[in-house]
Amino acid sequence: MSKTDQQSGLTLEALGWTAELENSFAALRERQWVPGRVVAEDKHHYVVFSPHGALTGRVAGRLLHSAKTPAELPKVGDWVALTPYPREEKALIHQVLPRQTVLSRKLPGRETAEQVLVANVALAFVVQSADERFNPRLLERYLLMITEGGIRPVVALNKCDLCASPDELAAQAAAAAPAAPVLMVSAKTGRGIRQLAQLIRPRETVVFIGPSGVGKSSLINRLYGEEIAATAEVRESDLKGRHTTAWRELIVLPNGGLVIDTPGMREFHLWTRAASLRDAFPEIVELETACKFTRCSHTAEKNCAVLAAVAQGRLSPERHQSFLKLKRELEYLEKAGRVRRRKDGGRPGDYLASHPAE
Repeated sequence: MSKTDQQSGLTLEALGWTAELENSFAALRERQWVPGRVVAEDKHHYVVFSPHGALTGRVAGRLLHSAKTPAELPKVGDWVALTPYPREEKALIHQVLPRQTVLSRKLPGRETAEQVLVANVALAFVVQSADERFNPRLLERYLLMITEGGIRPVVALNKCDLCASPDELAAQAAAAAPAAPVLMVSAKTGRGIRQLAQLIRPRETVVFIGPSGVGKSSLINRLYGEEIAATAEVRESDLKGRHTTAWRELIVLPNGGLVIDTPGMREFHLWTRAASLRDAFPEIVELETACKFTRCSHTAEKNCAVLAAVAQGRLSPERHQSFLKLKRELEYLEKAGRVRRRKDGGRPGDYLASHPAE
């Protein structure tokens, strides 16, 4: 797109719009729809950047009716097809374009449903504190969902200036995340910020994810060079201001990289296929090829190579127990999903009762 936001000079290309996306959008242009990217979300309001600048978006009734689950509705990072209102800074969102990548979790609470956190991101920084709050088991959960969504993971251990044994902590993180780089960083002192910034390419979208209090917004402020991710109240009527612990937004860095800041999460339940567990625990996958039984549960069987590795100290008991726990959780999700599909047939419009259309 050539038209820019009058205040920022921002273009859709700067937000990652490509020639391939433009070609795939041709049929939608015949409906007089224009493309846009969701850059902020707060409940049922969206800020969508389009060739007409930043617009406050609402979901069209047809899209609400056709959505089988809330996961099919727009999320930060999504490319959408919309119609701007004449002479207003508002738009109606008609369609969500196919997602290239997605980061999801199970909706908090008892309901077995997917919650999409962000879409179309290339890289995910999993941020944890380099102190006693470091949790390798939580790290494994994040990495499982990130890799399942087609996203490259990087572990960022923040507040390393307060860590008495940074090398030891980095080794623990590497053991929990064998396929991801581990960076020791400090938003306070600036340590590791240059290495972190070098991983963020122009027009490429990354996301910072992790529990509350680990310094995700502080790291983004360091990357940006000022308090871009500062906390302020948000007015639901017009989305003015921001509150980094309550909603998600896409931030354009000075180097042209795109960052999505996410709220801290007290819960991170899995939402993926049980087969994805194999990608997150490659050492166990390698070990189980030597098990006597092809369907070995790695819990009590004789001649289990995984149990033997634990007994010999080649596999940590914590890593083994985490694998079993996540495996049980994923198997439950798959069973619950089959029961739910048989029960309701995935009827469209199930989400409408509490989400009226404009």
